[in-house]
Amino acid sequence: MRVFHSASEVPADFGPSVVTIGNFDGVHVGHAEIMRRVTRIGRERRLTPTVLTFDPHPARVLAPARAPKLICTIPQRLRRLEVEGIQAALLIPFSKQFASLSPEEFARDILAGALKARVVLVGEDFRFGYKQAGTIETLRELGERFGFELQPVRAVEGDGGRVSSTRIRELVAAGKVSRACRLMGAPYALEGPVVSGHGIGAKKTVPTLNLAAENELFPKNGVYVTRTRDEATGREWESITNVGFRPTFQGDSLTVETFLLGAAPEVTPARIEVAFLTFVRNEMRFDTPELLKARILRDAAAAKRFHSRLARLRVG
Repeated sequence: MRVFHSASEVPADFGPSVVTIGNFDGVHVGHAEIMRRVTRIGRERRLTPTVLTFDPHPARVLAPARAPKLICTIPQRLRRLEVEGIQAALLIPFSKQFASLSPEEFARDILAGALKARVVLVGEDFRFGYKQAGTIETLRELGERFGFELQPVRAVEGDGGRVSSTRIRELVAAGKVSRACRLMGAPYALEGPVVSGHGIGAKKTVPTLNLAAENELFPKNGVYVTRTRDEATGREWESITNVGFRPTFQGDSLTVETFLLGAAPEVTPARIEVAFLTFVRNEMRFDTPELLKARILRDAAAAKRFHSRLARLRVG
């Protein structure tokens, strides 16, 4: 997938394109449905399937106090979009200067100009331009002037309500990662470099990989069944992960510690992604490291049973 970090980076020979616009945090099942529609239109009309998205989130610039903690890192978001068939992404650096563009300037210079859009898909509540003056009807009228067709997109319902990034954030923060997975169409995951821990686990309990997660959103403290992937090699392990403050060892900072259930790698991965499958229990304080180790091994046995059931479901 081609990624452009400003409109000026888009080459003159780019497009024509079919474009969808949004933050697409989490790239959930509703977003995925939009991407399938974009790719289908692209295939039928010989247009490049393109996403226009933003970094940072517009609220971070316009209303910092209300800015959400993002589900995905930018690399995670782009990988998910590529999996859904998107061939190009314009990652707009959102700023007050960009927010000052009028609806007409946005449609003329970005959509029709840089991206050579012929079809544009947005949600029915889409607002854009200076002080969000532009509505979906504004965009329809501008499309008629600048040569693109507007196609509105309805919200997707799922798991008893509207599928939204906000709802997924609430589920993850509550530790309900399996429900979040259903709305995302894939597990919520943390990613980042593996860092040195305090060395206590390998000596007194079990060896773990300590993840310095680059994500903004974390699940509530506790133990989870997870799947861990080496980002360099793609190798995966069944795993169990603790998110919390290590109360047994008087920890004072949040840690993400992953215990691999299979054979440990000979070389410690430099970067990993930890996908959260289901919640096991709240974080607990134990009187001794031995008691903690015994509980970790019980949790690991439960995690292996979960992974075994998951494997049977895939085969079935």
